Amino acid sequence: MSNVRALAAETLYNVVDKGASLNQELPFASQGLSPKDKALLQQICYGVLRYLPSLENYCQQLLDQPLKGKRRIFQFLLYVGIYQLQHMRVPPHAAISETVNALQQMRALGLKGLINAILRSFQREQAELEEKAQQIPVCKFNHPGWFIKQVTAAYPDNWQEILEANQLQAPMWLRVNQSQYSTQEYSEMLKANDIEHTLNADFPDGIKLAKPCDVFALPEFDTGACSVQDAAAQLAARFLDPQNDDVILDACAAPGGKTCHILELADADVLALDSDSERLERVKQNLVRIGLAADLQCADASQPHIWWDEQQFDRILLDVPCSATGVIRRHPDIKWLRRASDIEDLANLQGDILNSIWPLLKPGGTLVYATCSVLPQENQQQVAKFLANNPSAEHIPLHENDTPTLPGLQLLPGESDGFYYAKLVKKH
Repeated sequence: MSNVRALAAETLYNVVDKGASLNQELPFASQGLSPKDKALLQQICYGVLRYLPSLENYCQQLLDQPLKGKRRIFQFLLYVGIYQLQHMRVPPHAAISETVNALQQMRALGLKGLINAILRSFQREQAELEEKAQQIPVCKFNHPGWFIKQVTAAYPDNWQEILEANQLQAPMWLRVNQSQYSTQEYSEMLKANDIEHTLNADFPDGIKLAKPCDVFALPEFDTGACSVQDAAAQLAARFLDPQNDDVILDACAAPGGKTCHILELADADVLALDSDSERLERVKQNLVRIGLAADLQCADASQPHIWWDEQQFDRILLDVPCSATGVIRRHPDIKWLRRASDIEDLANLQGDILNSIWPLLKPGGTLVYATCSVLPQENQQQVAKFLANNPSAEHIPLHENDTPTLPGLQLLPGESDGFYYAKLVKKH
């Protein structure tokens, strides 16, 4: 039987040191585990990634020297043990013994004494170690220094709230398929199944569950009555405002939540484009489940000369590749996979895509620019620069303070994920 702590240490080592994504690693590590053990593995991996700087700091204090080279993976086993002692309801003796037992699966029984001693030292010195770590901003907020700096500069009044929100578990939101049920009708179906939830007028298609549940416990999920999608992401199709018979491009479409939403709102002709064939397969699966159809094409949005047939679109949804800094609470590995230098590269790519896609829009057509980032370089600054350089682009305000020099709507993580939207219309 697999030891969950050993699997967690290996998964975390692959993510933090090898740069793998948690989304790829977790399903692989979870193979053959019981539902209970899968949930435990996920909880430990998410937790360690949320609190990584603090855990590193404690180990720095407790070890004479860090575990390096071939022993590096056991450093992650210590993080797994300390995370359980500090943040989980596992009885301390069980957390320690199970973590030490992981060494059997990891073929390193010689380290039993060391791992056991460090975890017991943490138990004894926990209060003092925590107090010391609180004096170091990177440990206090458990985010990389470069990100704390950028968020503080962008949001001088509420940067701390953003960092704190990133540490919380994200809520589970449903998007009701309006081609099958109204939000109110589906709410009644959930009530009949004793599934607690709330509605929010800001998100007309959204239902927020009181606690996450298995999707197959949701009424008619398998026939497409609802989908799991964060409330912020649900605004994309609403801002795009698709109409029947529109010809629409959903650029960078995978995994397909927004493509499906567009089709749920209008009987439109949609081209869903993505450069990743594996992720495009997920768009197809999502469309099959909800019983709606789009044209799928594997192509690079920044190179339309290769795939575009010269027919302009009525509407374009441009959900560009971004730093994903607005969805850190769902993907805590983003904090450690992203580098400060990535932001400029991403901003350049976004600018290229926006400039390449704009000619594909009909005069009078609407383009919605979207990211799941909280950083102005990818959002407001990007769109303001585009508006300044493109006289054919007219800025459409999404709220009263939305101006061409400070364009768009920036949502911060909280009730929904962190998302950015700007709406542009091509002048006739």
